[in-house]
Amino acid sequence: MTDPTCPFCRIAAGSLPADLVATDESWVAFRDLHPQAPVHVLVVPRRHLASAVDLEADPALAGALLAAVVRVARREGLEERGYRVVTNVGREGGQTVAHLHFHLLGGRPCRWPPG
Repeated sequence: MTDPTCPFCRIAAGSLPADLVATDESWVAFRDLHPQAPVHVLVVPRRHLASAVDLEADPALAGALLAAVVRVARREGLEERGYRVVTNVGREGGQTVAHLHFHLLGGRPCRWPPG
């Protein structure tokens, strides 16, 4: 199921342009429009899910998305250097698009605490 008003659903469907990094039958990875690191890629499921909360009902998709993040990190040359993976849930958690997405950030040292 997709939401025609959701920008990430539209990217996944190919009706909204994006700088695609990798794709699979269940997910799409593309560069963030407002990168916060030299490498900033979003990995999103093709199916519309509002946030990580919805993954509880689909552990197979959760695993596929995390494996996708690792695959994209390797492709981007981050495997040896390290990287950060973030997903925000809800407004107070920093989520600005109501479609589950994982941020893959790398190419510079990541500081702690993050926010």
